[in-house]
Amino acid sequence: QVQLVESGGGLVQAGGSLRLSCAASGRTLSIKIMGWFRQAPGREREFVAAFSRSGSLTDLADSVKGRFTFSRDTAKNMVYLQMNSLKPEDTAVYYCAASLRLLLRGPYDYWGQGTQVTVSS
Repeated sequence: QVQLVESGGGLVQAGGSLRLSCAASGRTLSIKIMGWFRQAPGREREFVAAFSRSGSLTDLADSVKGRFTFSRDTAKNMVYLQMNSLKPEDTAVYYCAASLRLLLRGPYDYWGQGTQVTVSS
């Protein structure tokens, strides 16, 4: 089993920045891919970013390219999503996810509880 806990969400004005963190615990060595997803009210969950454990495979949604970047601290089993130039349409609950398969867009096996990001105009 793998446990994921997100943090770092909050309220920010348009144009501002936030950094989300995700702490992984449990059988972390089994993780092949770490990803970030988001779900806005009334909308389906959408892919934001993903990368392989080695960092050799990466993927970023077009809607966040140039604004969001991700990083990881393997020693601490932490992954991060740096969000810059935030827009009101970025408002959503953001989820960290882990996959046991080498597939960037999923399916994912483990999910965090989510952290709310609200961007005011």
